[in-house]
Amino acid sequence: MKRCPQCKTTYSDDTLNFCLEDGKWLIDDDAEPATAFLEAEPPTVLVSSTERQSLSAHRAAQPQESGAHRTAQPQDQAVKPSFDKRLVLAPIALVVIVLAGFAGYRYFGSAGDGQINSIAVLPFVNRSDDPDTDYLSDGLAESLIFRLTQLPGLKVSPTSSVMRYKGNETDVAKIAKELGVDAVMTGRLVKRGDNLNITVELVDARNNTSLWGEQYERKMSDLLATQRDIAAVITQKLQLKLSGQEKALTKQYTNSSEAYQLYLKGRFHFARRTEDDLNESIGLFQQAVKLDPNFALAFVGIAEANTSIPSYPYASPAECAPKAKAAVARALELDPELPEAHAVMGWITAFFDWDYPRAESEFKKALELDPNLAVSHYRYGWTFLSPLGRHEEAIAEMKKAMELEPLSIQQGANYASVLMYAGRLDEALVQARKTYELDKTHIGSQHWLCHALNANGRWDEAIALVLSIKAARSIDTGTLTGCLGYAYAKTGQREKALEVIAHSKETEKTKYIMNYWVAVQYAGLGDKDAAFAELEKSYKNRDWFLPRLKTDPFMEPLRGDPRYHDLLKRLNLPD
Repeated sequence: MKRCPQCKTTYSDDTLNFCLEDGKWLIDDDAEPATAFLEAEPPTVLVSSTERQSLSAHRAAQPQESGAHRTAQPQDQAVKPSFDKRLVLAPIALVVIVLAGFAGYRYFGSAGDGQINSIAVLPFVNRSDDPDTDYLSDGLAESLIFRLTQLPGLKVSPTSSVMRYKGNETDVAKIAKELGVDAVMTGRLVKRGDNLNITVELVDARNNTSLWGEQYERKMSDLLATQRDIAAVITQKLQLKLSGQEKALTKQYTNSSEAYQLYLKGRFHFARRTEDDLNESIGLFQQAVKLDPNFALAFVGIAEANTSIPSYPYASPAECAPKAKAAVARALELDPELPEAHAVMGWITAFFDWDYPRAESEFKKALELDPNLAVSHYRYGWTFLSPLGRHEEAIAEMKKAMELEPLSIQQGANYASVLMYAGRLDEALVQARKTYELDKTHIGSQHWLCHALNANGRWDEAIALVLSIKAARSIDTGTLTGCLGYAYAKTGQREKALEVIAHSKETEKTKYIMNYWVAVQYAGLGDKDAAFAELEKSYKNRDWFLPRLKTDPFMEPLRGDPRYHDLLKRLNLPD
């Protein structure tokens, strides 16, 4: 015997799995009540569209009764003999089950054209009145992406690739084609006070078929459990063989919902990369670890932001490196198997410590733990292999990263730089232009298009690009200044080049600058003594770009000088 936990109707046909009255999943009559799928809620039953249509038609055909459903009891039949409608409905239900099974086989079969092998989770649309809750809608999508990436056999478009669709009209077929995925997941979030309404839908983009949709009414405190449940349901729908990776779906990085929300908000600000946003992200990550001192991912966030800041440069390595090192060390102490922590440790060790053997060990550990983490391939190629002159390996790692994150602006821009440092200047310019066209406002795409133009001798174009960027925004960076001064130097505009250098010298009196880019400008002017004087300052400050000295084409005029070889030796770079 089976019974419906909602309306209490009992059924003698053990082949039935759901109630013919309200569609709820049936349980054994003598079984204990089912464990709730989510805390304090009855289990959510996902019914296919075919099943829903059949149930709707069935209910519409039934006479409407007032009051609660009655439970069919044997004594009722004895008092009033009648035709048992279950004798007709049971075969109908069987047909529904067969049709649903066929649909499942068609779309989720383990073999054949229907198998879903790749998915993109788009940024959730924030329908709340408060725009400050964007971190929730973006963070929920990022969390689902993070969890699904752990699954074997499933390609998941990363956050950096899907964020470009935020706020745009959702054309699932177009997006799927651009990202090269089979399925696209969209979502909508509404926050009212402490209440969350989350709606999600999974669409097979190959035939524009809705595979699954669900709505969740939750409290803010349930956010962690809700995103885990969504990821688990998607996995079930795709019928992936999880093997030993199944734990990745349910691993809890924190038990504090408030700490988790602070972490999501921190990631939201970190992605913007402005000085204010990076500092704001650090503050939010620090708040998260105060609430949960065992939250390893939040410590990774602190380390990552502090490692990024000197590259712009918003602050000096001397100020940021100790903070980054302490944070990533704590993350690894809490979770030695966290790949993100090992990737950041490799980055820190290469660029702040110039300890390349240890850096490579950390990168390889990160890739061993998760070979599908694009940022590990990207940073391994960009911050380790390329500076050492291992160009073919660096390009191979960057290609792998681009396969995993084809639309990441920062990664695409730095891929152009890896090609440039490898001497593949034409390819570098093509890649830089391609990335710039994806987002002309992104600081990374601007920087590396400028450098690729300079490396290819297109100095007038580089000057025009930098001047247009400066006209569009008041924010300046050492990288863009260096690019402009170098282009002036190579076009014979010596006085203008010296004016750019003078501006940097004046700025240096009150804040940290990257002397490396001043050295690049002096190299362009042919003033070797001044260039090496700046490089000595760069060495003392441990400038973020100094490890590029060995492969940087802009340093070519210095390579015959003994001071150049001495500096390579001190940097632990192979000569």
